[in-house]
Amino acid sequence: MLQLDATTKKNMETWLNGNYDQQTKDEIRRLIKENATTELTDAFYRDLEFGTGGLRGIMGIGSNRINRYTIGMATQGLSNYLKKVYGDTPIKVAIAHDCRNNATTFAQITADVFSANGIEVYMFEELRPTPQLSYAIRELGCQSGVMLTASHNPKEYSGYKAYWNDGGQLIAPHDKNVVAEVANITSVDEVKFDGNPALIKKLGAEMDEQYVARLARESISADAIKRQHDMKIVFSPIHGTGYPLVPDVLKRFGFSNVILVDEQITFDGNFPTVIYPNPEEQEALTMALQKAREVGADLVMATDPDADRVGIAVRDNNGELVLLNGNQTGSLLMHYVLTAWNEAGKLDGKQYVVKTIVTSQLMDRIAASMNVTCYNVLTGFKFIGDLMTRLEGEQTFVVGGEESYGYLVGEHARDKDAVVAAAMIAEMAAYYKDKGQSLFDALIGLYVQHGYYKEKLISITKKGKSGAEEIKAMMKSYREDTPSVLGGSPVRTLKDYAAQTSRELSSGKQEAIDLPASDVLQFITEDGSVISARPSGTEPKIKFYCSVKGQLNRKEDFDTVSAELDKKIDAVMSDLGVA
Repeated sequence: MLQLDATTKKNMETWLNGNYDQQTKDEIRRLIKENATTELTDAFYRDLEFGTGGLRGIMGIGSNRINRYTIGMATQGLSNYLKKVYGDTPIKVAIAHDCRNNATTFAQITADVFSANGIEVYMFEELRPTPQLSYAIRELGCQSGVMLTASHNPKEYSGYKAYWNDGGQLIAPHDKNVVAEVANITSVDEVKFDGNPALIKKLGAEMDEQYVARLARESISADAIKRQHDMKIVFSPIHGTGYPLVPDVLKRFGFSNVILVDEQITFDGNFPTVIYPNPEEQEALTMALQKAREVGADLVMATDPDADRVGIAVRDNNGELVLLNGNQTGSLLMHYVLTAWNEAGKLDGKQYVVKTIVTSQLMDRIAASMNVTCYNVLTGFKFIGDLMTRLEGEQTFVVGGEESYGYLVGEHARDKDAVVAAAMIAEMAAYYKDKGQSLFDALIGLYVQHGYYKEKLISITKKGKSGAEEIKAMMKSYREDTPSVLGGSPVRTLKDYAAQTSRELSSGKQEAIDLPASDVLQFITEDGSVISARPSGTEPKIKFYCSVKGQLNRKEDFDTVSAELDKKIDAVMSDLGVA
């Protein structure tokens, strides 16, 4: 006997009796017949939330799933908002999709709904990277855009990222206003699914050439590349949109020895060669690392399905390939680009860099050492993009990054761009190789100069309705019963970004945090460790970011200091009750 709560029953009945296709209704009835209580609950216990960045969820039937109806309702809500904002002014949008299963279908549904609402659509004829969509919105003068992607999530997921006219993801007030408009769509009958083909235009090779040419302008060390052009680089797109654009841009930069992981350049939403298509995971780079060992490559790079994140591996001092985390790669990239700009005489005091609050403090130190302003924003690249738009024309953006392997070099987009990042990382490797150094040498040098900042991310997955409730309870507990000691050091400050306050635990003194409200807690200890707890906005996870610092006086002490910092991180996480 089915045991379903009232909301689940109501949503399920709406789908059974409403204007939904017969195949969908048959599937619901099959689950009812099989007494699939858990599956039906997870599919119908709520409406899939159109968050401040859009939709992301498991594909399937139901109000809490990604399907043609939830995609259609999201697009109708966005269309309604665009028409409210722009009135009788002609509206243009751009649409792209990655390699996800059903992504082509979902992109066409999105285009049909926009066009049925009288909105002109520029739609990429085939899959393209997220950053290229951001670029296209800006180049074509669009008022909005949509990317159909679930980024690096498992194959069961799909998603819908909404963009504004600057090429950045939605931010205040548009994010909440669009959320409200989508929430106002109370029936699928309100969605205009019958598209107007006359309003849908295709984008192809011409936009690719514009994009590649624009990225090539970011190159700074052309002479070093000429001398190191045959440096062996292994690249994998992990079945996604990084191919062929990453190899094309590397070639345009001047690299002549790019070796592809052939098994992973095929577009496939099932991601058959990996468990997760996430370059943050070592397993996802297994085939690329093996290829690199076979050919003796200096550098390994892999991008996620929508090519907005890149993971890398480099040779350590023993000649072994080691993976760098997002903080390490971002710090190296920021240091290289600022150094190269400085050597080229391009730093004049008007430049700035940006990172997120959970990204390594090493980046702040690097920027300060070069007298460049480093801004800190909330987690999510949309906040970096928003700051870029607000400072446009007043200051010059150089580079930005976040610990989750997302970086941007240049002002051509308002989202992280693994295509330009991969090219600049390769240039960085050539620059140091030209000086007789490896990227690993350069990283250790940063630690000696600025202090050894070591970070670790622990993600805990809590699926379904019960999981969401557990995550909420964990954050409530940390707020009400704040740890007094972490890793042997007293907690000095609690920063509650939801309350927008920073509180000194010893005195109770509070200061305002001048950032938008966000469900993030940061514990700052007396010895300078920074530990952040943040429920993910796109996945059923709560994430813990731990950053500790040690003194590295000599490169030879790296392994010893590294082991000490690992122990410190373990102690901090244990004190937080995180395994």
